[in-house]
Order: sequence, then C-alpha cells, then structure tokens
Amino acid sequence: MAKGKTRRPQTAQPTPVLAGNAVAADATAPKKRTTIPQFISQVRAEGRKIVWPSRKETWITSVMVFIMVIIATIFFFVVDFGLARLSTWLLALGS
Repeated sequence: MAKGKTRRPQTAQPTPVLAGNAVAADATAPKKRTTIPQFISQVRAEGRKIVWPSRKETWITSVMVFIMVIIATIFFFVVDFGLARLSTWLLALGS
C-alpha cells in the first residue's frame, strides 16, 4: 500500500433482490403516487428555479462558440490538408 493512503471501512449495503431479469432494491416499499395538481405545482416550482442568462451573457457565449468553431475549422482544414499531401507523397513513392 502506498504511504499516506488509508482504506475506508466498507459498510454493508443491501443486496438487490433478483426477480427474473429485473432487479429491485426494495420490493416491499409502497409506491407513492403523485396527483395531477401536485405534479403541476411541482413543475411550476421547478420552473421558478430557472435562472435565464442575460442578453450580455448570451451574446458573449455566442461569440465564444463562433470563435471556437472557427478555430476548430482551421485546425481540421490544416490537418486534412497535411494528411492529403502526405498520402499523395507516399503513393507517389510507390509508382
């Protein structure tokens, strides 16, 4: 064992119950059903948590994406051009 490394004690975990091809962690737990009004209120609560980016943040992000696309285009053009020249040169050696 490496110096300074300690092992954590392992805790016992419940073994999953196999039922055919399906694996169930706890087959006896009752399933709690959500009513439609509860679901709608939960969706609205999650919707209120959304933080939309400002116009400035959207603009900066769009410009950065555009710059990265240009850099990637130049990189792949140079690599493709170099590999095409190399393969043409290698094939010319054989003839």
